[in-house]
Amino acid sequence: MHLIERRSFRTKLIGLVLPIAFQQFMLALVSASDAVMLGFVDQTLLSAVSLAGQVQFVFNLFMLALTIGASMFAAQYWGKGDRETVEALLAFTLKFSLLVSAVFFLATAAVPSLLMRIFTSDDALIGAGAPYLRAVSSSYLFCGVSQVYLCFMKNTGHAQMSMLISSAAVVFNILLNAVLIFGLMGFPALYAVGAAIATAVSRLIEMLWAVLHSLKEGRCRLRLRALFRTDARLKRDFWRYTLPVLGNELVWGVGFSMYTVIMGHLGSDATAANSIANIVKNLLACFCLGLGSGGGIMVGNELGAGELQRAKAFGDRLCRLSVWSGVLSGLLLLALMPLILRLARFTYLTETAREYLREMLFVCCVYLIGKSVNSTLVAGIFCAGGDTKFGFFCDLICMWGIVVPLGFVSAFALGLPVIAVYLIVSLDEFIKLPAVIWRYKKYRWVKDLTVDPSIK
Repeated sequence: MHLIERRSFRTKLIGLVLPIAFQQFMLALVSASDAVMLGFVDQTLLSAVSLAGQVQFVFNLFMLALTIGASMFAAQYWGKGDRETVEALLAFTLKFSLLVSAVFFLATAAVPSLLMRIFTSDDALIGAGAPYLRAVSSSYLFCGVSQVYLCFMKNTGHAQMSMLISSAAVVFNILLNAVLIFGLMGFPALYAVGAAIATAVSRLIEMLWAVLHSLKEGRCRLRLRALFRTDARLKRDFWRYTLPVLGNELVWGVGFSMYTVIMGHLGSDATAANSIANIVKNLLACFCLGLGSGGGIMVGNELGAGELQRAKAFGDRLCRLSVWSGVLSGLLLLALMPLILRLARFTYLTETAREYLREMLFVCCVYLIGKSVNSTLVAGIFCAGGDTKFGFFCDLICMWGIVVPLGFVSAFALGLPVIAVYLIVSLDEFIKLPAVIWRYKKYRWVKDLTVDPSIK
C-alpha cells in the first residue's frame, strides 16, 4: 500500500471505525447496566431479563440484515456521488423495517409468556420475564425507525453524529434504569419493568433526534414520493443481495439463540453466568464489530467509486487488523477477569454461578479472536462487495450441522458439565475460520454493485 493510500486508510479508519466501535460499546452498556442493576436485586430477575432479551436479539437480526443490505448499496452509491439513489434506498429500507417492527411489537405486547417459554421452562423466569417483554414492546417501533436512520448517517459521512445520538440515548437509558429499577427521586421501584420502560423511552428519544437531524440541509432525508415509488432495478438488486444476508443472520442468530436455550435449561446458575459472560464478551467485542461495520463502509466507498485495487488493498489491511483486534480484546478480557469476578461477588449470584462465570470468561478470551476475524470479513468486507451467499451456507453448515446438534447432545444426552457444554457451543467461530479465510483470498467480493443512472 502506497504512502498516500496508507494515510487515506488511517483517516477513514479513525473517522469511521472508532465512532462505530464506541457506538457499539455504548449499546452494549445498556445490557450491562440492566444485568448489574438487576443482579443487585435478584438473580431470577437477572436471568429472566436476559432470556427476554433474546427476543430483542432476534429482532436485531432482521434489522441487521436490512441495514447491512442497505449499507452495501448506500456506501457504494455515496462513494459514486449518487444522493438521489441513496435517498430512495432510505425510503425503501424504512418500509420494511417498520413492517418487521410492527410484528415484534404485536407479539411482545400480546403473548409475552408464550415467547418466554421458547427459552425456558422455569415458571419463575417466565413470570418475571413476561411483564418486561410487554413493557418494552413499544421500543421495537421506535428502534425500527432509528436504526435505519443511524445506518444511513454512518454511510453518508455522519458516523460521528450517529455515535453521538446513539450514545446520548444510552446514557439516558442507564440513568433512567437506575431511577426506575431502584425507585429513586420519588419514583416507585419497578425492577425489571422499570428497565423495560427506560429502554422504550430512550429509544423514542433516539428516534426523534435521528429524524430531526436528517431534516437539516445537505443530509440524506426521507422523500415522501420515494415511499410510493421505488426503482425496479434497485429493488431487485437490493433483495438479490440482502435476502442471503437475512438468511445468514437468521441461521446464525437462531443458532446462537439455541445456545441460550441449551444453557437456559441447565439451571438458573448456568443461565445467570451465561448472561454475564455474554455481556462482558459483547462489551469487549465492540472494536471488533466496529472494525467490521466501518471497514465494510470503507471498502464499499472505494468499490462504488471504481477503485477496485484500492478496495482490495484496504481489505487486506483490515484483515490483518482483525486478527490483532481479536488478540488484544482477548488479552484485555484476561486482564479484567479479576475485577469482573470481584464485582460479581457484590451481586446476588450464587457461588456456583460465579464459578461458572470464571470458567466461561476464559473461553471468551479465545472466542474473541475468531469473532473479530469473521465479523470483519463476512459481515464487513464480503457484504461490501455483494458476496453475501457464502456467509449463509457457512453458518448453516457450521452451526446447524455441527455445533447446535453437539450442544444438545452434550447437554441432554451425555449430561456433560456446564463448562464443557459452554465450550462446545463456543466453537462455531473457529470451525468456520479456515473456510472464511479461503473465501477471502478468492477476492470475489471485489465488485462494483452500482448502476449508472442513465441505464436504470
